[in-house]
This record gives sequence, C-alpha cells and structure tokens, in this order.
Amino acid sequence: MKQTNIRLHFNIAKFWAVSALLFISATATASTSQHAEVEEGAKQYLLSQLDEASGNTDLDVSIVEIDERINIPNCPTGFQYNASEEALAQSYISVRVSCRNNDWYLFTSGQVTRTKEIVVLQGAVSPGTVLTSSNLTLAKIDVKRLRHTAFSDIDSVVGARMKRRATNGQAVQANMLCFICKGDRITITAEVAGMRVKTAGIAQQDGVVGDSIKVINASSQKAVVARVASSEEVVIHL
Repeated sequence: MKQTNIRLHFNIAKFWAVSALLFISATATASTSQHAEVEEGAKQYLLSQLDEASGNTDLDVSIVEIDERINIPNCPTGFQYNASEEALAQSYISVRVSCRNNDWYLFTSGQVTRTKEIVVLQGAVSPGTVLTSSNLTLAKIDVKRLRHTAFSDIDSVVGARMKRRATNGQAVQANMLCFICKGDRITITAEVAGMRVKTAGIAQQDGVVGDSIKVINASSQKAVVARVASSEEVVIHL
C-alpha cells in the first residue's frame, strides 16, 4: 500500500513536471514567434519607408534582435511601426513598435546599408595610368564610402588618366582622375550656328567628361571656359 502511494505521488509529480515543461516550451515558442514577427515587421517598415529615397541604390536592412526576456503581447490589430524623418536619414534607425489594443510599446533599431554597383579598379594602378577595360570592373560599394562622383559604366571611364596611386577594388571617383589634365595639349571645338571651328589649345585645369575647365587658345593666347568632351577635345557653344 505504501509503495502504491509513493508510485502514485511520483506519477503525479512527473505529470506536473512534464506539463510545466510543455507550458514553458509553448510559451517560449510563442514568445519567439512574437519577437520574430516584430523584427520582420520593423524590417519591412524600414524598407518601405526608405525605398522611394534609395534612387538607384540597393538597400539592406538588419534588425537588432530583441531581447527574449522582453514580453511582447498579442496584437490582434497588428503592430504599428514609426521612425522620425531625421532617424530615417541615418545608418542606424530607431523604430518605435506599438499596439493599438493596449499601451504597450518598445524601441528596436535597424542598421541600413545602401550599396550601388559602380566602377572599381581591378588591380593596383600608378599615377599617370590610362585606364582601360582590363583594369576596371563593377562591384557593389557602400555609398557611405564615396566622397566624390562615382561611375556606373566602365566605358565612361576608359581613357581617363589616374592622378594618384590607387589599390585593387578601390572605387573610381572623379577626384582620382582626369580625362584632360592640366598642361595637356587639346583641341578646342567651337560650335556656332551648326558650324564647327577647331583650334589648338592648352588645358589650364584637370577635368572629366562633362566638366567645364579653363583652357588657353594656342593661337590667340586667350583664356576660355570649355566643356570636356573626351580625352582630347573640349567644346565651346557660341
């Protein structure tokens, strides 16, 4: 009889222990699900808010994991997410998560990386190197690393001359090169009423295609401002 009671008490204790473990497991699973839902919601919110302003850059959003010890309630109406305009302009964005059904809220944050496919160097180059397609390639670069105008088309950079030493994988930026460099002898083309008149000149400034630079007319010795058209020509519209 005594052994039967002991066995009965043991089975009851075992039942409650198993029930407690199942309850804890179910609670932990629900909590994990809620955390994952909020984290994914915050990510999608940031992507939707930043998409229009991203231009031709690619967005990657990484949400900081919410501490599992934080209780996140059920929200039948769906969680709401909000970030200020000032925050949305930053790389680390604080997002307020709330629920209309109660006064609960928390703050989470996401790290935003904006990348763009641009022209980079394929191998190290020395000052004076004329770029060709063989030492250029395309790669996705974090736009925060760019301080000057970058290029998205390899052909638009071919023929430019490097002004400084640069390393493999480095983004090609306008301040690093010149299609026409100061002191270069170039052709000045003047366009007047559909006619084109050409003369020799000397560049007084560095410039890439599209830049306006100062040049000296070799014949008249007069200084004019002309637009860089190629590595050999500048154009004046009269």
